[in-house]
Amino acid sequence: MPPRRLYFDNAATSWPKPESVYRAVDRFQREVGAAAGRGAYAASLEADRIVAAARRHMARLLGSESSRQIVFANSGTDSLNLALHGWLRPGDHVVTTAAEHNSVLRPLGELAVRRQIGVTRVACDSAGLVDPDDIRRALRPATRLVAIVHASNVTGAIQPAEEIGQVVRSHGAAFLIDAAQTIGHLPISVNSLNADFLAAPAHKGLLGPLGTGLLYIRAGRESELLSFRQGGTGTRSQDDRQPDSLPDKYEAGNLNMPGLAGLAAAVEFLEQEGVAAIAAREAALADRLQAGLQEIIGVTVYGPADSSRRVGVASINIRGYDPQEAATLLDCSFGIQVRGGLHCAPAMHERLGTLATGGTVRFSLGAFNSESDVDAAIAGVATLARNAID
Repeated sequence: MPPRRLYFDNAATSWPKPESVYRAVDRFQREVGAAAGRGAYAASLEADRIVAAARRHMARLLGSESSRQIVFANSGTDSLNLALHGWLRPGDHVVTTAAEHNSVLRPLGELAVRRQIGVTRVACDSAGLVDPDDIRRALRPATRLVAIVHASNVTGAIQPAEEIGQVVRSHGAAFLIDAAQTIGHLPISVNSLNADFLAAPAHKGLLGPLGTGLLYIRAGRESELLSFRQGGTGTRSQDDRQPDSLPDKYEAGNLNMPGLAGLAAAVEFLEQEGVAAIAAREAALADRLQAGLQEIIGVTVYGPADSSRRVGVASINIRGYDPQEAATLLDCSFGIQVRGGLHCAPAMHERLGTLATGGTVRFSLGAFNSESDVDAAIAGVATLARNAID
């Protein structure tokens, strides 16, 4: 019999989902099945209600002034591309960091060639943390945007986003936050962060289905944020230009209705459980995991030592093993499912000194991990490390 599945890849996508999410997706597929905003019959109106509920729950979770400021997308990557391609103009300057995911680095690389934007990548320390003063020093008169990842998907380091937001606000630039590793894991207030844009996938800490994402847009910024794609919205169909109003300006084509039905249920679950309570449980598990891994001879642990400065992500290397090999052995031998590699964040690995050696083995916790999961993971790593020594 194969070993019990111990899932530690929540930074990629959360699993399992709440039972209510499975039920909501299944109910939509079997009982509703209609597009939103495309009809006046009962099933279509029910689809409208589901979208409105998902938007309302998300706005409340983020402290958004209005649910209309929540735009749905296909993924966190899609949301980031909307913000970056829609906001930046030829000759603009952007400040970002070495901790970023390729979902920011690659669009900026494309825009540097296509629109001749300037990009300054601020360094981070060996734990993955950025100094707000370095952001301040990188600002230029032409800086139109500062884009940071809220927490590193490699080390778990939580950036001082509130301080950075104050720096950006005083300069007059816009502030984009990639919340892929924090939304649903930590309480977030877009106003406290001074966020102009906050992008996130719905399938990670939010516990929703794959194929869904969102972009928060601060009121007024939509007048300058160009639409990423154009097409049908079910509104103002007589016009040959995309509507200017939120959220229609950015939601051309049919929405992922099964995904949004699941997302509405997922965020309702988070509201009932309390994100702060989930954050406390994950922090306790992260401390237990970090402490156990640090005691194993032959294991290197990366990231902040201070648990208040990281989310539930622990990256390690085990002496004698390539990261991909270690990840495969953990799965085959113990049912421990982790990710090995660069985690789409090459600049972060360059800073850690792990780029040339294939990256790290990453454990990432979620809302449904337990102490017994963590203890089994520590034991599995200890066995691999001991076998390498023997």
